[in-house]
Parts: sequence; structure tokens; C-alpha cells
Amino acid sequence: MAVRAVRGAVQLERDEAGHMDEQVSELLTAILERNALTTDDLISIWFTATPDLHSDFPAAAARKLGIVDVPLICAQELDIEGAMPRVVRVLAHIESDRPRADIVHVYLGAAGALRKDIAQ
Repeated sequence: MAVRAVRGAVQLERDEAGHMDEQVSELLTAILERNALTTDDLISIWFTATPDLHSDFPAAAARKLGIVDVPLICAQELDIEGAMPRVVRVLAHIESDRPRADIVHVYLGAAGALRKDIAQ
């Protein structure tokens, strides 16, 4: 079993805790489903949020999904002029037999513009 990394992101419409929870949950669910993963396959997850998001921790959504025994950490993205606002990014480390080229990175909605080269 290899250690792999899965990327993803979502742009929020507004900075509200409930909306963040909904959107991050949708992102994590898509990452798991599109890569045929269970929570047992997760090693750790890094979340970043742009500086304009401060209503909640993105990791709170993971806990509500039942991801309770996986190390999670949240950090703030760099405040780069012209960067897409209200974005939560995910970097999940997983155990998988899939070749690296078969890992599905998930960029939902407008966040697909962030990585057109790998967005699914």
C-alpha cells in the first residue's frame, strides 16, 4: 500500500459557518467517493483557508462527517493580491493501491480554475 496525496478546493459564496460546513463536507465526500476511499484510508488532512474566511475551522466539517480519528490541521493561505477569494483547500494524505496518475483531485465549482491541469 502506497502513501498518496489528494488535492482539492472549493470556493465559498459567503463566510458563514453553516455554508462552510456544507461546502467542505461536499468537497471531502467527493474526494472520498471519486477515489473509492473510506475514512480508514485517510492518514491526515491539511486544510487551508484564504484570509477572508474566519467563520469556522474547515476541519470542523470533517469531524461532523465522522472523520474523528484522523489528524487534521487548519492553516491560512498566503494573502496574495488578486487571488481567488473565499477558498478552502485540502491536501489529504491517503493509503492507496492506485497509481499516482489515477488519483482524482477534486476542485468544485469556481475553484476548478485554480488547477485546470488536474481538476476533475
